[in-house]
Amino acid sequence: MTDEPGRYFREAWTAGVLRHYPGEPKPGYVAPWEATPEWERQAASAVFGQIHDFVQVSSGCTAKLSREQKGRFVALCWIAQIYKHFDDPKPSYVADWDALPAWQQETDADIFEHVERICISA
Repeated sequence: MTDEPGRYFREAWTAGVLRHYPGEPKPGYVAPWEATPEWERQAASAVFGQIHDFVQVSSGCTAKLSREQKGRFVALCWIAQIYKHFDDPKPSYVADWDALPAWQQETDADIFEHVERICISA
């Protein structure tokens, strides 16, 4: 792993957006790591760490979770980061799983599986 685990998270996010987003994604959705705001870098690193720890404490049994369960985990961890970094976030930033668009649900599941593969192969 690199010193910046958030990069792995961001790479998985960008790949997922490019794979699942209908039409042309917003430029901020696919901006490179270097152009990502500092709060978002911190959040990406934190959520990477939460996924990593979850995989480790379950001895890799997260592989038995459904894609939806994996995506929900990422979404919930991300919501907590939004609340950490913003006093009054827009409702769409903290929307519950069922309110997220399908492309974002799929991308969140992709992120979990990407981090999970890194953890299992390490």
